Amino acid sequence: MDTEERRSAPTAGGTRIPRQSLWVEEPAVRRRMPDPVRTAAVRAVLVISLTIIQAMVALLSTMTGSWLAFPMMLSSVGSTVVATWAVLDVWVTRQVWNQRNGVVSVPSSSARKLRRERRAARRAARTAEREAARIRRRGTSSLSRAGARAPVRS
Repeated sequence: MDTEERRSAPTAGGTRIPRQSLWVEEPAVRRRMPDPVRTAAVRAVLVISLTIIQAMVALLSTMTGSWLAFPMMLSSVGSTVVATWAVLDVWVTRQVWNQRNGVVSVPSSSARKLRRERRAARRAARTAEREAARIRRRGTSSLSRAGARAPVRS
């Protein structure tokens, strides 16, 4: 019995069991990071991993008494400074992106509440202005009609 026959053959109960796919798409739980922030994060991870590798090489070369221990120790200290800068770069890039493109409002955000109140106040002011304009238009047109005489024909 080859593979194709096994696929088409019914099971012992006579019913065919539906096959599940191996890959199931699931919605993302968190939103994707913005591109500049993601780039800075990838750069930071690479720098940190290189720093850890340098520190490990410095440790192992110190234990073996190699001449490479001192230069590797100096370079791992320098790499630690650079890794700290890379992590701060991720933080600063994220803050700048949020400042330029706006933060995501959550339902408990006070900024969203203030915006909603301002919007409601503007809407109420526009409605009142439209109502006053409508009353003015209706009032002037009815007065002009009441006082106007019919044209005299000769």
